[in-house]
Amino acid sequence: MGQVKKPWYNAERVRTPGSVVLNAWRERSGPERLGRTPLSRAAVQTSARGRRMYAGAKVDRLTSDWTPMNTSADAELVTSLRMLRARSRQVCRDNEHAKNALRQIANNVIGGGVGMQATVATAGGVLRAPINLAIKRAFDRWAKADSCHTAGKLHLHDLERVLVMAVARDGEVLVRKVRQAFGRENSVAFALEVIEADRLVDNYSQATNPDNGNPIRMGIEVDQWLRPVAYWLYPGHPGDFQFSTLTASRFIRVPADEIIHLHLVDRWPQTRGEPWFHAALKRMNNVGGYEEAEIVAMRASAAIMGFRQSPEADDPVDGVGDEDDVEDGERVVDMSPGVIMDLAPGEIFQGFNPSRPNAAMDPFLRHMLRSAAVGVGVSYAALTGDWSQTNYSSERAAQLVDRDLWRVLQGWFIRSFRMAIYPDLLDALVLAGEVSIPDYYSRRQMYVEAVRYKPRGWSWIDPTKEVTAYRLAVRAGFMTVSDVISQTAGGADPEEVFQARAAELKTMDDLGLVFDTDPAKVTDKGQAQAVTPGEAGGEGEAGSGDSAGAAGAPEAGEESGAPAEADQEQPREGG
Repeated sequence: MGQVKKPWYNAERVRTPGSVVLNAWRERSGPERLGRTPLSRAAVQTSARGRRMYAGAKVDRLTSDWTPMNTSADAELVTSLRMLRARSRQVCRDNEHAKNALRQIANNVIGGGVGMQATVATAGGVLRAPINLAIKRAFDRWAKADSCHTAGKLHLHDLERVLVMAVARDGEVLVRKVRQAFGRENSVAFALEVIEADRLVDNYSQATNPDNGNPIRMGIEVDQWLRPVAYWLYPGHPGDFQFSTLTASRFIRVPADEIIHLHLVDRWPQTRGEPWFHAALKRMNNVGGYEEAEIVAMRASAAIMGFRQSPEADDPVDGVGDEDDVEDGERVVDMSPGVIMDLAPGEIFQGFNPSRPNAAMDPFLRHMLRSAAVGVGVSYAALTGDWSQTNYSSERAAQLVDRDLWRVLQGWFIRSFRMAIYPDLLDALVLAGEVSIPDYYSRRQMYVEAVRYKPRGWSWIDPTKEVTAYRLAVRAGFMTVSDVISQTAGGADPEEVFQARAAELKTMDDLGLVFDTDPAKVTDKGQAQAVTPGEAGGEGEAGSGDSAGAAGAPEAGEESGAPAEADQEQPREGG
């Protein structure tokens, strides 16, 4: 028999089922082996959790000191609100950038005040001008400081600016609706009292009303749904001790329907508001400290101070060989600008030069102020007034972003304040006889909702381009002329603009004046219109102007002329 030849491969491994490499790994470090060793299963699970967790939640040597707590918004505010409010006020009082940010917020959200226009209409949608005009005039009379403010100091629009600045600086403010007539020759029993948040009794964060068992969270009594029921107030401002006499402590409970609590809610439940500067307070304080240190160093550098080194033998303490400028063992030297001082024999003068001004100061301050601007919610240029780092495109983008925020805040303010006082104010105007509406009480809801608020708008950034863009949008039907006026005319009412425009055109026409602002008579090229509105269409060609009448005349002529041509051709066909 011949010798059996061995195969060139490993026949034993080939007969083994499965992957040889995988089986070897399982035998060495697979789950079957780990499962046979003590604590191996827990080690595998711990390793898997470490690999699957978020990087932001990982705790290692670099994040071991980062240990935040999962607490509610009220739990965080109750320990910090008083100090946050005090520091925010100090920064807005002493820091010029914070002061400017507060001014920018008031200017852009309120401006000269939020206007209003009654829009009461018939069932057919026709505005009832007499009633709307009566409401507007009565509202304007009441809005004067002597009538609308309990202290008689703030016009309604000035009061609105105070409220917005208080919310930004303090985080919140209270407005009490007082149903009482104030001022001379005023019979409207409705006024507003501004109450700072310090008057809320927030010492007892877990107090309970003994009469009904409602919890009192930082001075606000709420029901089981956290809906405000009442506000507990100090009788006066707790920080006004220099102008008040010592009286027994007593609290005032004001029903919630008399209080408008203005604050922004970032988390729910959140009973109180946080100052808008809270994220930038530390940085702004550091900026102030750094500027002060740099100024001290610059003043020292400008003084050109130095040190006078004396020989060791001349010790001012031993009293031997002392000169006249030694007093009580200390050498006293008067230095002033321009003085040339003589040195004693053996003395050496060593100058002190702190190398100021610091070249890195300007970029460092820009970095700090950019971060502070982001924390407050305004652009860097608006916060600092520094436009040296911007160009037209970047500044336009920054202004557009800012305006989006201002519009959001305008909507919040109108919903939270103006819409909250208007129903009560309209009731008071009707009761006082300032406005006569026979069916008011039977259709009160309709009259209360028939109002349009007019927050401030902004002027053009690039008038040439934006006016053209708005004009094309109006002609294409994407927006109306009223929309353009509302966004760009600083809160002006479109109806008032139309009336003023009509009166202006009529006056110019009566005087025989023609300006290129009248598109009915002059084209956008400064040429007289070929066809004026009112003339019969189809005669001649219209001018190249952009007015609706001039552009529409040829189209109307063509449409009306087509049937006439058909009528003239019919007899020819019949003949």
